Amino acid sequence: MMFLSIIFFVLVTHVGSVMPGELKPKNIFLIAGQSNMARRGCVYNDTKTNLLKWDGKVPPQCTPTPNILTLSLNKTWEIARDPLHKEIDNLKTCGVGLGMPFSKQILAKHPNFGVIGLVPCAIGRGTKIENWQKGTNLYNQLVDRARAARQSSGGNIHALIWYQGESDSGKQNSRLYMGRLEKFFKNVRHDLDTPDLPILMVVVSTGKRKSLRFRRYAQLNINLKNVMRIESEGSTFLAYHLLLDTNSAIKKCKN
Repeated sequence: MMFLSIIFFVLVTHVGSVMPGELKPKNIFLIAGQSNMARRGCVYNDTKTNLLKWDGKVPPQCTPTPNILTLSLNKTWEIARDPLHKEIDNLKTCGVGLGMPFSKQILAKHPNFGVIGLVPCAIGRGTKIENWQKGTNLYNQLVDRARAARQSSGGNIHALIWYQGESDSGKQNSRLYMGRLEKFFKNVRHDLDTPDLPILMVVVSTGKRKSLRFRRYAQLNINLKNVMRIESEGSTFLAYHLLLDTNSAIKKCKN
């Protein structure tokens, strides 16, 4: 399903107003997963140091606006600026990604939608789905930040945006992926008291080819309602054909 169609389906009935100077978003989106959600766009390898660095370039689709906020590491609301995950995924180099262009597309189609609050929770250190199960540090952080975002703003959580699965490439992990993914989504919905929480999930297309079909099958056939899929096939990637580049990240939000 195309990205704008997903936006219409999930969000068109949830319209609010933007209050000047208000730093309390009414429309909250959780952003979770691994490297491709933690933002690697505009990141390059510095040949002098052999380290990954962000080039500091911000595409027009990612420029800051007072209508898009982000929950900081200390759980206060700030105007969102890429890299959104620089505090959360602080052991890796973060760049631009899906959050800003996604939000701008919503506001372009629905100018009265209201202030958007993004809650970065992705960790790009090769995290597997088992690392996101209930009781783990990543799961607890996601639920804790989601609750804090809702409590501090009085807003509603509109959706969880999820991009993960490249690391579940082993034979056992890939075969167990569907059950673990369903369990994760169910637990998040239960613990946030949102049984119908929409989930916008990017279907992976990279990783070890032998097990990729199992992960794709799991994501395409997961037996839960309100799970909408965004196809990543046809995208262009960086670094070993694993990390979505900036142009593809922006195009995913336009299509």
